[in-house]
This record gives sequence, C-alpha cells and structure tokens, in this order.
Amino acid sequence: MIQPYLFFNGRCDEAIAFYRDCLGAEVELIMRFKDSPDPLPSEMPDDWGEKVMHTTLRIGECRIMASDGCESGKDDFKGFALSFTLPNESEATRVFGLLSDGGSVQMPIGKTFWSPCFGMVQDKFGIHWMITVPETGQPQR
Repeated sequence: MIQPYLFFNGRCDEAIAFYRDCLGAEVELIMRFKDSPDPLPSEMPDDWGEKVMHTTLRIGECRIMASDGCESGKDDFKGFALSFTLPNESEATRVFGLLSDGGSVQMPIGKTFWSPCFGMVQDKFGIHWMITVPETGQPQR
C-alpha cells in the first residue's frame, strides 16, 4: 500500500480544517510535537509544541498522512497530484469549487473524452488535485 504523506510547513491544522470542509476528511489520529517523549529537533522553531507532528486523515476510502514538518516556510508540493474520483458531476463540481477557493485552476472542470467531468486545481496549500467522475460503467478505484 502507498499512502501520501504531506508536509505543510506549519499550516497543518489549517489544512486539516480545509480538507474537513471541502472533502469531508475525518481525523483518525493526531499527535502534537509537545506530546513527544523525545526532544524536539534543534532546527524546529521553539513555539512549535502545538504543531502537528503526525496526523492521519481519512477521505472516503483513502488515508492521507500529514505533518507540519520541522520548519516553517513556503509550501513546495511539486511533481505529483492527488486524484480524487467522485460519483457524479454535481459532487465533482462542488468539490472542485471548494478546492479552488484561494488556489488556482489549471484545467477548468468539464467534459473530456475520458470523463464526463474532469478538472485540475492547485489548492491554497499548493497541493495539485485531479477531480474526476468515471465514465458510466467504469469501476471506481
């Protein structure tokens, strides 16, 4: 099994709230740096005790793990996208709109030769998403 692990450079709580609202994400586990029995890494800012050391989010049948990481700064998510398959066009359009709030649209959502509804968006955290509805009769994975 492969699971994405995302580092939000100090914005993980904000990302969790955003994905709860947009995608119905459920927090399965959350650990804060202050709860670690080990000393914090020296490169970590002194005020990061409340930051997220590790979280697991469930979105539909998928799990995404995330953290604030060990340093603040610009989010730099490059070279990948998360593909999110939705059951119908209205749900895909709704999720696409929520993810694009504060982000940027790379490909507007609409009909393609492989999907009745597909679009690409980069959310406000820099995560690239591909939103799709399968052709009727295609299994969802």
